[in-house]
Amino acid sequence: MTLAGKRALITGSFQGIGLGIATALAAEGAAIILHGLADDATIAKAEKAVMDAGAAKVESYTSDLRDVAATEALIAKILAAGPVDILCNNAGIQHTASIEEMPRETWNDIVAINLSSYFDTMRLLLPQMKQRGYGRVINTSSVHGLVGSVNKAPYVAAKHGVIGLTKVAALEYASTGSRESGGVTVNAICPGWVETTLIEPQIQAKVDAHNGDRAAGVADLLSEKQPSHRMSTPEDIGRVAAFLCSNAAHNITGAAIPVDGGWTAQ
Repeated sequence: MTLAGKRALITGSFQGIGLGIATALAAEGAAIILHGLADDATIAKAEKAVMDAGAAKVESYTSDLRDVAATEALIAKILAAGPVDILCNNAGIQHTASIEEMPRETWNDIVAINLSSYFDTMRLLLPQMKQRGYGRVINTSSVHGLVGSVNKAPYVAAKHGVIGLTKVAALEYASTGSRESGGVTVNAICPGWVETTLIEPQIQAKVDAHNGDRAAGVADLLSEKQPSHRMSTPEDIGRVAAFLCSNAAHNITGAAIPVDGGWTAQ
């Protein structure tokens, strides 16, 4: 229980990668703050999963991260209940279209949620981490923060931006704290294909093309870009995040860590 006594906020955590991170941190004894936009049933299911994993406590908040004033109010409310030791920025949306066909308002929304909201939570939470000499910021970027892909201009731009933002914050807080206190570190995780409900339609299309053979369908989907031909799970990403929160990771900062089966090694 390496994170006993720590309080962690994970944005976009009622399902998918965010929930995988939340349950991994819960398994290490952290108190968990879930966040996102979801119905009551989805929120209740996520809370149960986190508590079953071993969380010291669970709280849930909903807000639209495109609204800066709402984010400021959210963080103020969270801090009124106690300090935040760990911030995992994970919220994200996606839309595929060519640059010439991408609606301008869609660009605004994707950049606001996938990048600007990360800046907002970091500027509001890093100062109180600095005061205590311990803090962990883990930003969910993507392989698309390291390489490009057609028809994803705002997503790729935002994910590249997340890595740049991560590096700047890491440098600004690198000398905070000590080996004993754990210091303040800021890192990005860059997942490749991860098996979530978000990509299930793409998986199913390949499964159908292979006469219902799921393994063959997944291998076909991954064959173009992910050399391992294996998907990660949200729990895999969560375990990487949990390690980055440990004191053993006090000197890992400013990193963009691919979890992509060799995709960006090519």
